[in-house]
Amino acid sequence: MHPNDPLRPPLLEHRSLLWLVAGISAAFTVVIWPFIGAVLWAIFIAIVFQPLHRRVLAQVGYRPNTGALLSLLLILIIVILPLIMVTVSIVQEVSVLVQKVRSGQINLGLMVRGVFDAVPEWARNILERFGLDNLQGLLDQLATLLASSGQAIATRLLGIGTYTLDFVLGLFVMLYVLFFLLRDGRTLSRRIALAIPLKERQSDRLLTQFATVVRATVKGNIAIALVQGTLGGLAFWMLGLPGPLLWGGVMALASLIPAVGAALVWVPVAIWMVSSGQLWQAVVLTLWGTLVIGLVDNFLRPILVGKDTRMPDYLVLVSTLGGLSMFGINGFVMGPVVAAMFLVAWNLLTTLRRQQAVEE
Repeated sequence: MHPNDPLRPPLLEHRSLLWLVAGISAAFTVVIWPFIGAVLWAIFIAIVFQPLHRRVLAQVGYRPNTGALLSLLLILIIVILPLIMVTVSIVQEVSVLVQKVRSGQINLGLMVRGVFDAVPEWARNILERFGLDNLQGLLDQLATLLASSGQAIATRLLGIGTYTLDFVLGLFVMLYVLFFLLRDGRTLSRRIALAIPLKERQSDRLLTQFATVVRATVKGNIAIALVQGTLGGLAFWMLGLPGPLLWGGVMALASLIPAVGAALVWVPVAIWMVSSGQLWQAVVLTLWGTLVIGLVDNFLRPILVGKDTRMPDYLVLVSTLGGLSMFGINGFVMGPVVAAMFLVAWNLLTTLRRQQAVEE
């Protein structure tokens, strides 16, 4: 048919193609959605370990398959297997803790009551004003639930650490996708840059910022979380508190939340220690949490992250909390990445409008 056929104008064909691409992309997203977490983490890990892969590739003579396989093995040994082992140990510790609660060796109701009694009067008034004065009763019910549920509750709370079919399948998908991302990463990034309907300079800036934010967020947040969780668990172990590995893992997860961090765990424990008469232990934990755990973020984040993200602290906080709410554990990366892409997109639009204003 003639290219100037009025029944098929170029503009209509172009728009139809765009709608077709958008529709098929949406359908593809629905298809892979059950494994979206595995795919995202494969992308994140490939971006973070790209410098390592380049070194491995240089050592093997730039053989793509061999280099990707060796890089994958290194990532598996250095990162993934240790995390799986720690997670399994945490699950086992949760099981022991639940058994102690069931047998009465640990009375969570008394512990909660002690913390509530140690709260100042003005703080109690605030809790009563917001209808939270019965918090003790709610936590007592939680303790009863934990005591009666046993091993099943512990397993479900940390389902990622159990060897279920979903976990094994997700891990396989992540490693499989990661291999091809390491091998074909540069080719894929060039194809994506060409497919984005922007100028080459704008596409490069967008993809560069995406990789920078992912690398800074994953590298900085995970490293800081591991250090703070380790220090917190060490403090709990030295003070003879039950479940130090478990609470270290909880503090590592809590440290992913900006402005709150590991204090969400050790502050209530310090208050409980004061209420139970363990004054010097409470002082040691408070000093350790404030001077050691709390300052880790201030020292390590500039070194590991630097100014790569270039986002205000309030935006990091809101985007991280929103990402965790929307995407679960993947959200601590997805949230800041979406926020950074939001800033980059608006900056690109602002720059383009300024250039058009100057030309006019």
